[in-house]
Amino acid sequence: MDFPVKTSCWMLALAALAGLLQGCNVGPDFHRPAAPEASGFLPGGRPGATVAAPGPGGAAQRFGDGADLPGQWWTLFHSEPLDRLVRRGLEASPTLAQARARLVQAQEGLKAQTGADRYPAVDANLAATREKMDLAALGETSVPSPGPFTLYNASVSVSYTLDLFGGNRRALEGLAAQVDYQRFELEAARETLAANIVLCAIRQGSLQARAAALEALLAAQGRQLAITRARFQAGGVSWLEVQTQGLLLEQTRAMLPPLRKQRAQVEHQLAVYVGQGPGDGRNEPLDLATLQLPETLPLTLPSALARQRPDILAAEALLHQASAAVGVATANLYPQITLSGSLGSERTGASDLLDGFNVWSLGGGLAQPLFHGGALRARKRSAIAAYDEAAGRYRQTVLQALEEVADTLSALDADARTLAARAAVAEHARAGERIAEQQYRLGGISELALLDAQRQLLQAELDRVAAQADRYTDTATLFQALGGGWWQAPRSPQGD
Repeated sequence: MDFPVKTSCWMLALAALAGLLQGCNVGPDFHRPAAPEASGFLPGGRPGATVAAPGPGGAAQRFGDGADLPGQWWTLFHSEPLDRLVRRGLEASPTLAQARARLVQAQEGLKAQTGADRYPAVDANLAATREKMDLAALGETSVPSPGPFTLYNASVSVSYTLDLFGGNRRALEGLAAQVDYQRFELEAARETLAANIVLCAIRQGSLQARAAALEALLAAQGRQLAITRARFQAGGVSWLEVQTQGLLLEQTRAMLPPLRKQRAQVEHQLAVYVGQGPGDGRNEPLDLATLQLPETLPLTLPSALARQRPDILAAEALLHQASAAVGVATANLYPQITLSGSLGSERTGASDLLDGFNVWSLGGGLAQPLFHGGALRARKRSAIAAYDEAAGRYRQTVLQALEEVADTLSALDADARTLAARAAVAEHARAGERIAEQQYRLGGISELALLDAQRQLLQAELDRVAAQADRYTDTATLFQALGGGWWQAPRSPQGD
């Protein structure tokens, strides 16, 4: 059996040669884009502390040097109902299920292509054919043609295309970058979902508080109108004053239906975010009074932001993929060498297939593109243009991220000042209401004047609640704009 042993050695040598004859990688080597050199997000550097205001949500906020954003940043509001909503959404959201599936798809695609490109293809073949040979047609008339017979074939074949110029390695590099892209897209989807749930819950609580304040205001104005009508019947006021009070009442009443509509829409949206149908159950509105405004806000440098925000990292992965595609298009301009070999047994009886090997082949082929109508070079130029596009998209993503952080920092300062002003108005209205109540008890003013002071207080509280909700909302928006701290969050072995 020397012949099969020698042939087997040739096939092993072919496989070894396939691993040794690896050339260089043509095309550009990818380098991460330089991080932004800016020292801050706003002119003048790091913002100072915001102003403080009395009442809920009025604490001054400061920006911590070197502080890092926790992975579960929503816990900084110290609200167990809010934590439950976010946990439910992260567990049940179909959006995250889609993102996870896309990541697994990319990972398995990389594994499949890695096996196909890095290792020789080895296939076992088993065939049986029924044949009839006419020797006379071949010019052999002295020997009678044999009758029909069955030919059995069993063989093992090996083939491998040498990656001399790195085209396959660049293709695998591009697929690995696609895996990175889907991983960062999953992180971005997770952070976006968490932020949407937090913002939606805060808005739901704000609308609930505003609706309660409007209903109280409507009741106060209703009592004012009743007193004004009674005074008109007694001849104490004109009909114009009755109409004016009625106008104020109806204007307030007209504000309730749109507010209730918004509240219903937010409730439906929040249900979908946490993986429920709008009619599957009603989430209890978040009480804004249970939220604690984070007083220390982490603020990284722009250079760190570019290495942390998942959308920026996803854009970087697409840039890496586009760079690898240039290498693939460049390698396609060069020769490709394919080695192949087979070893088998070919018999007329199936039981004889195991008697030994009696057929073998070794081969090699070289294919050098000569003329393809300019298609290969056009594809290379197209790949270079796609890389330039990806580079522009990356820069645009970075600039938009910086803009979002800067806008949110400015909004936080404006929110704090607005709440301070609204709180001052509410405090004056509250003091006026207390004075009016004392005067009413002493008989110094009418009940109508007392109700008017109460109405002013309710209106001031309505405005203060809206300003309070804005502070919570923009604080959550800042956490999302800074990347959401996903790099700090614990992950399971599956990457969730």
